[in-house]
Amino acid sequence: MLAPLVGANAEVLESAAVLHDIGYAPLLVNTGFHPLDGARYLRDTYAADERIVRLVANHTYALLEAEERGLRDELADEFPLLDDPLLVDALVYCDMTTTPDGRRTTSAERLSEILGRYGEDSVVGRFIRRATPHIHASVDRVRAAAVEAGVEL
Repeated sequence: MLAPLVGANAEVLESAAVLHDIGYAPLLVNTGFHPLDGARYLRDTYAADERIVRLVANHTYALLEAEERGLRDELADEFPLLDDPLLVDALVYCDMTTTPDGRRTTSAERLSEILGRYGEDSVVGRFIRRATPHIHASVDRVRAAAVEAGVEL
């Protein structure tokens, strides 16, 4: 659905959307921070497209969670954020409007589900509370771009 918005980057977005949580796979866990572990795996094992790797590493405001975990500099130095705000927002949209089992949802419901699963005082809970306004803004920017382009989401 987002292909008309991201144009030539549609395959990059689709790949990153499918792969963004690969770092949760038990065999890939190294730091325990799934964006970093997943990006390293994609880079080191598959020599994946750098844009995909950087999107996986930085998906859904991962720098904020990396900060909570003491890994911000490591993530930022190794995998700089892509200089393509719409593509970055599009991945946030994909992540935050889809449930863990693949159903469509709203970003508010998704954030509530994450907080319920991890707890408000967990590392993930603290990160989600900090990231919530940024996540909603990303989703809103994608929706606005879709309206402007005449794309129904």
